[in-house]
Amino acid sequence: MTTRRLFTAAFAAALPVAALFGTVAQAQDLREITFVQPSPSAINSFPVFVAIGEGFFEEEGLDVTVEAINGSGAVLQALSAGQAVFGRPGPGPVIAARSRGVDAVFIYNVAARSNFGIVVRDESDIQGPEDLRGKIIGTGTADGAEVGFARNVMSGAGMVAGEDFEFLTVGDGGPATVAFNSGEMDAYSSSTADAAILNQRGMAVRDITPPEYARFFGNGIATMGDTIRNDPELVEKFMRAFARGHAFALDDANREAVLNHLAEGNPQEGEDKEFQSALFDAVRSKTIPVDMTNGLGYLPPEVWEEWQESLVAGGEIAAPLDDLTAAYTNEFSAKANEALQ
Repeated sequence: MTTRRLFTAAFAAALPVAALFGTVAQAQDLREITFVQPSPSAINSFPVFVAIGEGFFEEEGLDVTVEAINGSGAVLQALSAGQAVFGRPGPGPVIAARSRGVDAVFIYNVAARSNFGIVVRDESDIQGPEDLRGKIIGTGTADGAEVGFARNVMSGAGMVAGEDFEFLTVGDGGPATVAFNSGEMDAYSSSTADAAILNQRGMAVRDITPPEYARFFGNGIATMGDTIRNDPELVEKFMRAFARGHAFALDDANREAVLNHLAEGNPQEGEDKEFQSALFDAVRSKTIPVDMTNGLGYLPPEVWEEWQESLVAGGEIAAPLDDLTAAYTNEFSAKANEALQ
């Protein structure tokens, strides 16, 4: 395998030395590309790690490095600074970034069904968003996709952050457990993976998100507008390999190989095989479109409109974008699906 993986210093410190430096020498004819993800989880970005492990990127002439950073905001900063070519932010942060003049473009819908939810402790009296008036909702990051999702849900219940409820950045995993135990937060805006980890660690939580919010797709693949205009062939190559990895992972016949690739991407997630398998099932289920008419990765324009409306209502952006359609394109997912036929 000729593909490298890089992680943040904090995450890398927890990995065995062999996991960081045990890859083979790079082939001279492969183009080096950096992909940034908003957390260290390989499972949350499973199509990338499967495409790496199966050699799909290599077949496209690409050598993909994966780097984990903290949240969608950081992903978009890395893309706009030229530190990465592709990343996996949420749609809300992309719209917000474009309102500030950042030419980020969504090109593939990974979490076709919402991969976020507002959860409370299992024994809590809170039954729905309306019960969170005057309460505190914890988030993993200050500007990640989970924040925009929670704003959306709370706006639907007629509430505005800072007036009717408060956000508190607490982190994920262990820190989120501590925040629940200490009473710092009453609810937590979590990803599918975050909720599974809390339950696995003995912090039983339940989702109080109304079912109609499942249509609000979550994180997907983005790049910069300049990359699309100046190097569309690169985008096509990356997306072909990515979609192949996605489709490969959806086939249960490939399950063992997929889980092995994910364990290589994040050895810590692979230590508990039962938990890794359950978490993969939960995350994978969110990537299957309700309607497969347009194939994998399709971005529904009507939900982009709803995302934007929620951001305006929640005060996250001052006004609608001049051209919301510039924030996303289905061109490359369509071409990738054609290649899958």
